[in-house]
Amino acid sequence: MTDTLADSRTSARMFSDGVPLVVEDVPRRSAGERAEVLADPGFGRHFTDSMFVARYRAGEGWYDARLSPYGPLQLDPATATLHYAQSIFEGLKAYAQPDGSVATFRPESNAARFTRSAKRLAMPPVPEQAFLAAVDALVDADRDWVPTGPDKTLYLRPYQLAVEPFLGVRPAHEYLFLVIASPAGAYFPRGVQPVSVYLSEDYIRAAPGGTGDVKCAGNYAASLLAQEQAIEAGCDQVVWLDAEEKRYVEEMGGMNLFFVLGSGEEAELVTPELTGTLLPGITRDSLITLARERGHRVSERRFSVDEWRRGVADGSVTETFACGTAAVITPVGEVKARTGDFTVGDGTPGPITMALRKSLLDIQHGRVADTHGWLHRVG
Repeated sequence: MTDTLADSRTSARMFSDGVPLVVEDVPRRSAGERAEVLADPGFGRHFTDSMFVARYRAGEGWYDARLSPYGPLQLDPATATLHYAQSIFEGLKAYAQPDGSVATFRPESNAARFTRSAKRLAMPPVPEQAFLAAVDALVDADRDWVPTGPDKTLYLRPYQLAVEPFLGVRPAHEYLFLVIASPAGAYFPRGVQPVSVYLSEDYIRAAPGGTGDVKCAGNYAASLLAQEQAIEAGCDQVVWLDAEEKRYVEEMGGMNLFFVLGSGEEAELVTPELTGTLLPGITRDSLITLARERGHRVSERRFSVDEWRRGVADGSVTETFACGTAAVITPVGEVKARTGDFTVGDGTPGPITMALRKSLLDIQHGRVADTHGWLHRVG
């Protein structure tokens, strides 16, 4: 059984100046079908009924913004993104609030980073207010898909790709901007358990002057072989080192890293500084704020593998965790490398890691007051 919106219409919402939002007929799955998915959504396996699509053409700008039924895209075999990888994306979440409303977390920061990514790949930026309008429209249309269980969310994937059909090496003249949504449970199937990581000494994620500080699809394609190498070594994730010396820790997979030095209120948190090769994570930035509010010193600096190894051996590095939108905070327990393996602390989630995780989730799910203005109410 499905329910359908009554008709196709131009909504009161605007996508951007002069570009109205058109709402198409959207077949909707029944409450029972939704409930079955939401009971165990996994991560990135199921998608909501609607998607947002807008088009861009050089000389015309953005046009034809609409909420459509979720479905396949039709692309010409010569579509530019398939050949030259002009493709960027973002990831953010919508959270059910205790009062029955829905809120996204710091979407303005995602909009700003999406603009930076577009400029780096010579793509026309989506106006930041238009980005927010698109996300809001999809969440509002598919709010029944926002899970209400513990730590469950609606994961949102805005992305932009070049769609002009041509085979010349230049920026495309035509683009699509889309937003899709997927109900999500835990990113790692085991939940909040320490992951094992493998230091990548054969490959690098990003070099100075490259695209390491933006979210372009090519960054992730280039990471897959090293991730396979990590899995072959019996690890969950890969840890990237710097391109020039391969001495300094940068990221874990697609997540930022933190190292806890000491314990209790006097503990210091260290996270690799943003050198232009690391992604400026929104979760990373949020945790820096929360850690400082808890009285911890937070340093953004280079952190070497040797310092990590020595710190674990002498007890000065007590915890390590990774963070990102998808997984929130993930403890790191075991580190494997050709130069020798080591275990962080006793291999279990550390108290500071878990306290920060709880603090962030409590804000996102509306369990405590949002004193930072990070939650963006939808509708």
